[in-house]
Amino acid sequence: MSESPSQSEPGLQELLRRCPPSAKGRFIGRLKGLERKADAKHRARIEQSIRADMQRAITGYELRKANTPKVTYAEELPVSERREEIIQAIRDNQVVIVCGETGSGKTTQLPKMCLELGLGVGAMIGHTQPRRIAARSVASRIADELGVKIGEQVGSKIRFSDSTSENTFIKVMTDGILLAETRSDPKLRQYDAIIIDEAHERSLNIDFLLGYLHRVLHSRPDLKLIITSATIDAGRFAEHFGTRGTPAPVIEVSGRTYPVEMRYEPDHIASGMNMDEAASYAAAQLVNERHDDVLVFMPGEREIRQTAHELRKRDHLPEGTEIIPLYARLSAAEQQRVFKPSGRPRIIIATNVAETSLTVPNIKSVVDPGSARMKRYNPRTKIHGLLIEPISQASANQRAGRCGRIAPGVCVRLYDETDYKTRDEFTQPELLRSNLASVILQMADLKLGEPESFPFLDRPEHRQWRDGFETLRELGAIEDDGRLTSMGKTMARLPVDPRIARMVLAAKEEQAVHDVLIIAAALSSQDPRLRPHEKRDAADQAHEQFKVEGSDFLSYLKIWDWYHEQHLKLTRRKVARACEKLYLSNRRIDEWREVYRQLRSLCIDMGINPEKGHNDPDAVHRALLTGLLANMGTKGETHEFKGARNSSFSISPGSALFSAKPKWVMCAEIVRTSKVYARTVAAVDTQWIEEAAAHLIKTTHSDPHWDEQSGRVVADEKVTLFGLDIVPRRTVHYGPIDPKLSRELFIHHALIDDQMRSSSKALKHNRRLIREVGELQAKARRNDLIADTQTLFNFYDQRLPEDIYASKGFERWVRKAEAGNPSVLKMTREDVLEHMPKEVTPEAFPDAVEFAGATSKLKYAFEPGRDEDGATIRVSVAALHQLTRQRVDWAVPGLIGPRIEALVRSLPKSLRRQFDANQIAGELAPIVKEDNGSIESQLASELTSRTGIKIRPEDFRREQLESYLSPRIEVIDEHGKTIEASRDLGALQAKFAQEATKVVQQAGASIERTGMIGWDFDELPETIEFTRPGSPKVVGFPSLLVEDGKVSLRVLATRWESDLHTRSGLGLLYGLAIKRELRLRLKNLPGYTRLHMLASASGMAGDLEAIVWTRVGKVICVDNQDIPRNKDEFELGLLGSWDRGVDETNRVITNLTQIFDSLMKVQGRLDEKHPPAWSQAIKDMRGQLALLLAEDALVTADTRWLWCYARFLRAMEVRLDKLRSIGPERDAKVADRVYAWTQCLQELMAQGAHTAEVADDFWTLRWMVEEFRVASFAQNLRTSMQVSEKRLREQLEHIIHA
Repeated sequence: MSESPSQSEPGLQELLRRCPPSAKGRFIGRLKGLERKADAKHRARIEQSIRADMQRAITGYELRKANTPKVTYAEELPVSERREEIIQAIRDNQVVIVCGETGSGKTTQLPKMCLELGLGVGAMIGHTQPRRIAARSVASRIADELGVKIGEQVGSKIRFSDSTSENTFIKVMTDGILLAETRSDPKLRQYDAIIIDEAHERSLNIDFLLGYLHRVLHSRPDLKLIITSATIDAGRFAEHFGTRGTPAPVIEVSGRTYPVEMRYEPDHIASGMNMDEAASYAAAQLVNERHDDVLVFMPGEREIRQTAHELRKRDHLPEGTEIIPLYARLSAAEQQRVFKPSGRPRIIIATNVAETSLTVPNIKSVVDPGSARMKRYNPRTKIHGLLIEPISQASANQRAGRCGRIAPGVCVRLYDETDYKTRDEFTQPELLRSNLASVILQMADLKLGEPESFPFLDRPEHRQWRDGFETLRELGAIEDDGRLTSMGKTMARLPVDPRIARMVLAAKEEQAVHDVLIIAAALSSQDPRLRPHEKRDAADQAHEQFKVEGSDFLSYLKIWDWYHEQHLKLTRRKVARACEKLYLSNRRIDEWREVYRQLRSLCIDMGINPEKGHNDPDAVHRALLTGLLANMGTKGETHEFKGARNSSFSISPGSALFSAKPKWVMCAEIVRTSKVYARTVAAVDTQWIEEAAAHLIKTTHSDPHWDEQSGRVVADEKVTLFGLDIVPRRTVHYGPIDPKLSRELFIHHALIDDQMRSSSKALKHNRRLIREVGELQAKARRNDLIADTQTLFNFYDQRLPEDIYASKGFERWVRKAEAGNPSVLKMTREDVLEHMPKEVTPEAFPDAVEFAGATSKLKYAFEPGRDEDGATIRVSVAALHQLTRQRVDWAVPGLIGPRIEALVRSLPKSLRRQFDANQIAGELAPIVKEDNGSIESQLASELTSRTGIKIRPEDFRREQLESYLSPRIEVIDEHGKTIEASRDLGALQAKFAQEATKVVQQAGASIERTGMIGWDFDELPETIEFTRPGSPKVVGFPSLLVEDGKVSLRVLATRWESDLHTRSGLGLLYGLAIKRELRLRLKNLPGYTRLHMLASASGMAGDLEAIVWTRVGKVICVDNQDIPRNKDEFELGLLGSWDRGVDETNRVITNLTQIFDSLMKVQGRLDEKHPPAWSQAIKDMRGQLALLLAEDALVTADTRWLWCYARFLRAMEVRLDKLRSIGPERDAKVADRVYAWTQCLQELMAQGAHTAEVADDFWTLRWMVEEFRVASFAQNLRTSMQVSEKRLREQLEHIIHA
């Protein structure tokens, strides 16, 4: 280091030697920088500047030496007696531990000893206190003892107040102030001695300072550190600050001048008293014993108020006794009352603020309830607890040490001695019960290395560090590797909790800095709202005007606005009064404003402009939410809210949201007192949470699937944060999330399964091709014809770009791709078809089926186990009734062979083993023909002829056949939509009978006629087709019906129904023609008068003439004749009728007379009174009679069977006669056999068999059943055919297998 001073000027090294120690480091750095300067001229200017600065520093240093206060000691204090020993220890050691009991004077005398050693001149003596109230009072006492003015040689610095100057030797401050100074002065060069007082309190700041100083001492060998307290684990401190295995020296100073009597009085609380009642009783007792003044310790402000209230109620206290509260939130003036004895008895009720730092004068007795309110943080639940806990032995001793300083004292402990001895020896350090996020942030910003290796006196557990890091990661302040983010570095510059710092930075993005700064300052200060216990209702009412619906945070803005409005128009005194009326603390508002001012100034320095004027409330809340993500909750099923990480809480009763209970809330803090409460709450939107916690939320996706409507792959997304379902379920586009899987699903569903609308010509071609091959596969009933899904997937996978996974992207790509190469996605038959099945031909598996002039489509499906399996005939309602069972069975010739094989296999084992089912199917499939009857009848006949073994159609068990062997019928509406489907044709026809008739009649309404008595129309075609736009073709059957004694032309739905009614209609037309030609009048014919009388008795006189002429016409011209289809054929049928007209008419009258005569007799006998036991038989015969006369039976019945009516009715009379002789029991046995067949007929009619293709067989069975009645009940009348149950069964099987 070179220098060239003039002869009259001292050298730079000499100046450096004379500089104050606090400035030497700075000048050494500047001189090293000077050496690196090459430009001589520039170097000279810098050297001159350094020299001038050194001279000023030396001058100031010399002036400080001259103004050093004269040190005197209070010789009565125990610490003064050890003065020489302590001064020698400080001179010889860098670290000294002073363990001085309460009253030893260490707090005020140690700074003076440092002054005597010459410390505090070159730099200041730093003296820390854990509380602001203690810092102010200690500074004042030291200044008094040194005889100097506070703010000059002795000053104090606390939050919002700095009474130090450049002349200050001793600086008393809170430990938080010293910690904050490490940012601007990392080596703490402004101090040459630091005294950490009340170290036993082990606050977060104290423990961090001790660890920080442990490191600083290595680089500052000139720095002296004195650690002092009344109760301290001296051995641990000595080892922690020892050097080279040698512990730091410990000096113990006795301080208890007078003995203290210990009284253990647990009986007060054990007897049922509350803590405040027991404490007030003990305090009053001590006052009455003249042990005043009394210091009573209480856990908190509420307990202090309650204890004061209890004391004021006691009327045996000496007159004039003062009851004085003492806690940190009191104003300075109120706190000063404690230090000014009035000469009257005093009871001071204090929190643990009076336990160590403050020495309350004139205290002669102490009441210790043994508890304090401790702040404790739970890393698992992230909740701060403010619970009342038992104090440690060290705290209890500190409390006892408050008395006995001026005279013998008394300490009343409201717990027993055993309890005291079992308590922890020392209070757990705050470091071990706090969230360490702020510590980690500051350590990272100061580059102090890994927190877990930092030299803390008591190292926190790993889970505490982990929790602190998690908190900072939540706030976006720190990387996973522990390095600060740019946001974290900015947050570290703000002297507030990291969460609040995060809010301020978010406010810049939300353009809500002004409002958020106001709220952030409020959250960093004491609540300005007061709520005295005795006036809490009035306070609540006064605060009501500041409440904001949905947000407690915005209440701060209303208070802020109100105060500043008052501040503009009122004097400060009047503002204070206005605050007092509204139960607001003017002092706290001042602190609030000061915090705001500091934060605002820092924001401006950082380039954040807090423009005044209120912002959007939602923007304010979004900014606040960034720092409160862990303090969210959602409304549960009960009144509680479910919080982060499986916690729960309730909204504080004082909140504006207490009754509202919104779905989602955030809160400034969650505190466990008597219950877990959320304080300062606001409603939030889940969208805000998602945006603020984008780096923290966990999204899970489930059920990815193709959505045809939106044309993309979607999935169910669930968004959670700290175990809370922010979004329980929503549908999201899955393509960007998992492009690979989305592309696979797109190919499978959109392209292969044809679940996407597209303009691509290639895709349309591919669909047609696959549909054609799919039909081949369904017809062949094989699943190996179409190329497998993987082959089709590979086809598209090789041609589609990697980023195609949605319809929109596909459409954009395919338009360009096909413009250049139309075949880019076209499949060939070879791409789709594995091999061609030879058995599938258009003849074997047609695409349509024809019947009754109509054509219906056939479709095929190969889906075993499903209703759609096999062939399906699609028919309209009208065409349904023209379809026959025979046509259905033969609709698909390719299924005849498999059906024959299945029928053979369905035979009973004894018959089945005679045949090779596969061989029989191969041989007979080409032989059987549709026109030769049912497959079962032809197969039975052929098998019988081959083996000689009698095989009947009913031997085949059709119910065992697989469903696909019988085509399915699908009924469609006029728009082609399926309305019903079944393989039971009869059931479908019965269900839609009325609807089919209605449809056909509506279609043929234009050709229908009524009231005809002759053939006055052109033709009567067998069928007629009607075509309606947009509807299937309708085929109807023109028919002639007897209606109201005349003939009507109607269109009916089936051929068999048409034939039944047309023959009756023709009979009437022929009968009326014969009547006109022969000029016959029925009333002039013999026997008609009696017939008319009998018909009247039966209620049929009105229809009698139509019945007669219909029967005459049918007998002469219709029976056994073809139906005429035009007028010529009709007139041809009249030839020869005239000759038989009169005779046949008389014969008809005779036969009808017999029928009506028998009918009258039977009806008369059935109407008679019969024994109750006959009721079942009478009911059966009434049913039989109703069946004989049902549906115009006298007009439509076949002539052969109509002339049997008299015999059928006579058989009923015989049955009635026999009932008397054989009894109802025997009659019932016979009736049971008959009833089963009657029931069978009713079921067949319900299925429409009487108007279907089996109509002829049905009517045969119907009259066989009637003959079976004659054979069963009146054998003597004989039957017109052979009839038995066996023959009935055969006829029924013929109907079933027709």
